[in-house]
Amino acid sequence: MSLLRIYCSLRDEPQQCQWALVSGDREPIVGSGPLAQLPQRAERVQLVLPSAEVLITRARLPQSAKRHTGSVLAFAVEDETLGDPDANQVSWLGSADGADVLAVVDRSGLRQWNDALNAAGIRGYEVYCETLMLPWMAGEWSLAWDGHEGFVRTGELEGTTTDSADPSSPPLSLRMMLDEAKSRGEAPASIAVYTTALEPPLEIEAWQRALGIALHLAGRWDWRTAPAEAGVSLVQERARWRIVPGALGKLRPAAWIVGAALAIHALALVGDWTRLAFEQRSLRQQMESRFRAVFPEAVAVANPVVQMRRKLAEARHAVSQPDDGDFLPMMVKVAGALRGVPGGKLRILSYEGGRVTLELLAMDEASVRGLLARLLQAGLRADVSRDSARAGSAKVVLTVRSS
Repeated sequence: MSLLRIYCSLRDEPQQCQWALVSGDREPIVGSGPLAQLPQRAERVQLVLPSAEVLITRARLPQSAKRHTGSVLAFAVEDETLGDPDANQVSWLGSADGADVLAVVDRSGLRQWNDALNAAGIRGYEVYCETLMLPWMAGEWSLAWDGHEGFVRTGELEGTTTDSADPSSPPLSLRMMLDEAKSRGEAPASIAVYTTALEPPLEIEAWQRALGIALHLAGRWDWRTAPAEAGVSLVQERARWRIVPGALGKLRPAAWIVGAALAIHALALVGDWTRLAFEQRSLRQQMESRFRAVFPEAVAVANPVVQMRRKLAEARHAVSQPDDGDFLPMMVKVAGALRGVPGGKLRILSYEGGRVTLELLAMDEASVRGLLARLLQAGLRADVSRDSARAGSAKVVLTVRSS
């Protein structure tokens, strides 16, 4: 399988790039130049981003949010990016130590390169970060170092860049990462150092004394020669579908069958709507006739169900009998339903015109469903306000009426 790797910076204009064509066990073909000169018809294409241009961070997300990409997840890392969430493309990579791992890249830069690659004939590719292409083993960190600066892979899905340093002293950021890992009990047993330049990378013994951890040289590493299966895809840009010449003629009989089935379904649907509309009008006429028979003095009938309920309440009040919508009967039923609500959750309770409004502090979805079920069993109908139904709402507002 042929693999085309394109190394690019999202901060640069999409005009020039470095590339490598990997094919099986053969030596990669490498080059650089305009996008129009990129090799074509590679079976797989990877867009490789520099480590400094990809932020890999942890967050805790609800299960449903993990399926999203882009601006939905961007709000989860808003505090770390300190910018407009819409400016970032955020992808969920997986889970590590009970937390969710997210990758953040520049949205506008990625879009510019996408448009430029499409114009060059590259329409389907995966986005990779060189950090996660480094070889990695459990219990060990991997460091790529060019003699002045580099990047480190700390886990299967995590890594970051380091600041600059000299051959005799390790970067301060690497020391801080090790100290933080030790405080969490996640410090590695050793660090494998991969060189990315020809010059002597570092003084191993001096770095070991400064870091307090074992280091060993693991050889030379280059994104061009990394194995095809190395790394984790951050974003996958799918190739657009193209219709094969002659396919339309073969699909025409199937299209006629689908069209006929849709037409039959539409006719059946219209017939059902017509029947239901007729039944609705007939039922309303019966309710109006029954209401006028009981209350012939009524001038107009707008809603026979509501008007019948009001007349019934007036008749009960005339003989000093309570109605289901009165304060005391409703309070008895609401109080019984609230017995299953944890103490301190009820914030406000108000009654007006046969309606009880309950405002409760934030409850989980299962508790709200249980409360609604108990109210229904008590003969009450409850509606949840639209604002309360939104995820993360700080309160739940219910409007309760007699059924």
